[in-house]
Amino acid sequence: MQDTQSPNAAAQPASLCAPSGFRGIWLPLITPFKREGAHTPVDHTALRRLVAHYRHSGIAGFVICGTTGEAAALEDNEQISVLETVLAEADGMPVIAGLAGNHLGHTLTRMDALNALPLAGVLTPAPYYIRPSQAGLVDWFHALADRSAAPLVLYDIPYRTGATLTLETLLTLAGHANIRGIKDCGGNAHTTQALIADGRLSVLAGEDHQLLSTLSMGGHGAIIASSHCRPAHFAALYRAVRAQQLDVARVLFHALMPVVKLLFAEANPGPVKAWLAREGWLEDVLRAPMTSASPALAQQLVEAVAAIDTAFGAKAADGATVAVAA
Repeated sequence: MQDTQSPNAAAQPASLCAPSGFRGIWLPLITPFKREGAHTPVDHTALRRLVAHYRHSGIAGFVICGTTGEAAALEDNEQISVLETVLAEADGMPVIAGLAGNHLGHTLTRMDALNALPLAGVLTPAPYYIRPSQAGLVDWFHALADRSAAPLVLYDIPYRTGATLTLETLLTLAGHANIRGIKDCGGNAHTTQALIADGRLSVLAGEDHQLLSTLSMGGHGAIIASSHCRPAHFAALYRAVRAQQLDVARVLFHALMPVVKLLFAEANPGPVKAWLAREGWLEDVLRAPMTSASPALAQQLVEAVAAIDTAFGAKAADGATVAVAA
């Protein structure tokens, strides 16, 4: 198959079309809901508060309507409304939109709606459930990349989609002018290393516990749900690796890991929403079939985050430079 160039790719800023455009810690923001009887509408007031808070926290940008954002529970019009709210409040910070599906026509129609928004990228996984061949996966992603006005970020997460993207397929997709990054949840260290060495895609860790290893190999950043909790520390870890201060990065990583483990001890995003509710940012409301985290886990999270604050100081939690004694 020949690689094709999106007719829209040339209009993108060079900084977003190159691998350097997707760097740093990206926050896959939750979608806050409120309880109104039997209904759970999106809480746009809480959403604006969260965006205003996190845009000063050291993150590189937002990922909206991804898995952590409960996109599967949002109607198409709700997703656009959430994106519009975030874009209006982000004050120019880059925003990546999630786009998942397994019907090509429907997914392309949804892409057309996203094309009307000033997005930095579109994060998209393999079509779930149907498990196509590698050739079918290449065709799928090429069709989306050709249609997208923003650069595509591949979302390789076979344990959710049932489809594994081989290294050969990923390298083929890297040749498309409008495919510029990957959220790497494939769990294959060889593939991660090979993509970093190839250099055409921004390789972003998607598994929170693989953050340090991916960055240390030369990865470009991460899209990780745990960065909801003390994002300044995750940003400091990223900067430490970039500055080759690995002792500092290791101290931060090991300090953050207890929180990371708790955040995934029950189904995401239940734990992070429970913690944010305890902090007063939102109501602890999820849409079925997702359920709230247990009270015991929510309390463990409060205590684990407090331990980080004790170790690094309260100012660091508010976005100041994190000082670590290596």
